[in-house]
Amino acid sequence: MAASTPAAGRPVVPSTRTMRAAVQDRYGPPREVLGLRDIDKPEIGDDDVLVRVRAAGVNPADLAITRGRPAMLRAMVGMRRPKPAVRGQDLAGVVEAVGANVKLFSPGDEVFGEGTSSYAEYTCVPQGVLAPKPAGLTFEQAAAVPMAGLTALCGMRVANVRPGKRVLVNGASGGVGHFAVQIAKALGAEVTGVCSGRNVELVRSLGADHVIDYTREDFTRGAQRYDVILDNVANRSLRALRRVLAPRGVLLLNSVNGGRVLGPLPRMARGRLLSVFSRQTIRVFSIASTTKDMVALKDLIDGGELTPVIEGAYPLAEAAAALDRVATGHVAGKVVITV
Repeated sequence: MAASTPAAGRPVVPSTRTMRAAVQDRYGPPREVLGLRDIDKPEIGDDDVLVRVRAAGVNPADLAITRGRPAMLRAMVGMRRPKPAVRGQDLAGVVEAVGANVKLFSPGDEVFGEGTSSYAEYTCVPQGVLAPKPAGLTFEQAAAVPMAGLTALCGMRVANVRPGKRVLVNGASGGVGHFAVQIAKALGAEVTGVCSGRNVELVRSLGADHVIDYTREDFTRGAQRYDVILDNVANRSLRALRRVLAPRGVLLLNSVNGGRVLGPLPRMARGRLLSVFSRQTIRVFSIASTTKDMVALKDLIDGGELTPVIEGAYPLAEAAAALDRVATGHVAGKVVITV
């Protein structure tokens, strides 16, 4: 019998129905609960894009879901086990197939974005979370960008960073921090980065005007006042941070650190309450991946204003080791998984 002919522009999806993926069926330490397994390849819907994953970024959010901590997270992703079972959100790869309603992408396009289940050979995501991969980046570099880059971009927008603003980034060498330093500079701000001594030169190379080694100096006791503080670490009290915040400054809270049950929520709630009684603004912000914002990051990258830093790359079979590295809290830039 003759093979069926696909609709114009639509590829025949490869016949194999399985793929390799990093899967977990329960919560716990990455090395105990995350394993490489053969599972069914995702089915593509009319509005979806099937991506052959080439690299996946590793984020603290992935670690939190793997561990199931803080406990309140389980109310959102599953009380007994996480859904979906495949970890990972950031991705870069090649479009394998597209749904009938997809207009933005075609098979063979190189893309990056923030989806779901990216610690796998294939993932299926809506077209609206993807953008063309920057031509000058490897897949590994592109996979490092989405969640951390979007968080940094959103934070700088929320705080209305513009030329002349004094911006301090606490945790300037980390995933979000190293992007925030570069984006704030691109927006014309005077940027101070706070990091450990071993990362001072890295942060300076990203364009920071001033770099503070927190092991030698407590920036909250200095004389300088900042219009914007992006706190990625939560290693200083809100009171201490407000001490060096300008009278009408903006403090952005972006740390996942906190208690085992509620995580950062109590700190965020205190921040919101303090904002009510002060001219200073304490903000908690969220992100949503969109093609428009991913393109904004791509434009910064293509313009030479934003470059991801990769500390290390791990093969898919070592996804648990990649998460353990993130768990140390001392990654310089980003960790990625190659597929």
